[in-house]
Amino acid sequence: MATLSLPDMPQFPMPPMTATPSSGIRLTKEHFLIAVPVAVIAAAGGFLVSHYLSRRSCKKVKVNTSISKDSPKVVHSFDMEDIGTKAVYCRCWKSKKFPYCDGAHAKHNEETGDNVGPLIIKKKDA
Repeated sequence: MATLSLPDMPQFPMPPMTATPSSGIRLTKEHFLIAVPVAVIAAAGGFLVSHYLSRRSCKKVKVNTSISKDSPKVVHSFDMEDIGTKAVYCRCWKSKKFPYCDGAHAKHNEETGDNVGPLIIKKKDA
């Protein structure tokens, strides 16, 4: 049986092996003293920005801030005969005369960019 042999390959000197593999980057104590505060500030900044942006986009704010807060649900009922010719009801929850509109929605719309207005009920002209 014939055996195959490979030609002699040139031998290159190998660097000494260390106990831990190294990527060639050495981090010193000074590097950590700079990197840790920078990382903490970046993480805190990222958290604050994400918290601010999520608060702006997530509108889970209560609409009613002061009217009948002790009641589980605010409901007002009126008979049509009692209204007269016209009644204007608040839909922004900001009116001091709630459930009637006092125009408080104008300030609310200006502050928030909203476009809420009153509910107007009137008798049909004959």
